[in-house]
Amino acid sequence: MIKVLVVDDEKLIIKGIRFSLEQDGMEVDSAYDGEEAIAKAREKAYDMILLDVMLPKRDGMEVCQAIREFSEVPIIMLTAKGSDMDKILGLEYGADDYITKPFNILEVKARIKAILRRDQKIQEKNKEEGHVLKAGDLRLDIDSRRVMLGEREVNLTAKEFDILELLITNPDKVFSRERLLSLVWGSRAQEAGDERTVDVHVRRLREKIEPSPSAPRYVHTKWGVGYYFRVIE
Repeated sequence: MIKVLVVDDEKLIIKGIRFSLEQDGMEVDSAYDGEEAIAKAREKAYDMILLDVMLPKRDGMEVCQAIREFSEVPIIMLTAKGSDMDKILGLEYGADDYITKPFNILEVKARIKAILRRDQKIQEKNKEEGHVLKAGDLRLDIDSRRVMLGEREVNLTAKEFDILELLITNPDKVFSRERLLSLVWGSRAQEAGDERTVDVHVRRLREKIEPSPSAPRYVHTKWGVGYYFRVIE
């Protein structure tokens, strides 16, 4: 059964979403403020989180960022704000998708199912290929932590491999420098230094895997936001 956490301070909105999702056989929990949302996300493994931006105690952006420190659960932001900047901020903090209020519940359900199908296909593909990830001329063997570029093996450091693995398993998803520092270095992030550490590692990674580091084929920069993976043919 698909487990969904709906976070909104408006009880009627939660009630409507809960009713509709339960009609599709989903299990739905609710949270009414940011702190409760983080606590519930820690306590239970959800398949999806619907997260309002305007929340008491801690807003949706803060909640999304906090959850990303310990979980990669898909997050769809729900908000009355519709500007491009708000969308960029939502995705920068780790959201997978963004829906503006007022929304059609059928659209919400369609987005949930699309994201879950995407994640399932990625997992099935990785399983079929024996934990070998392929993109363009790149091949990552997750078990042996080896990287091949065409027929040539590329020697990456542990952190360079971790960054590449994270990006390649989340194509087109932009990761901020702060988030990469948190996800890759984890509890040792403070020891690693500031966000410039990420820039240095990405630069060295590009020098090893890119045909032309100044015109990347794989690891791209979203200026002012962070980095993402996409194969340019």
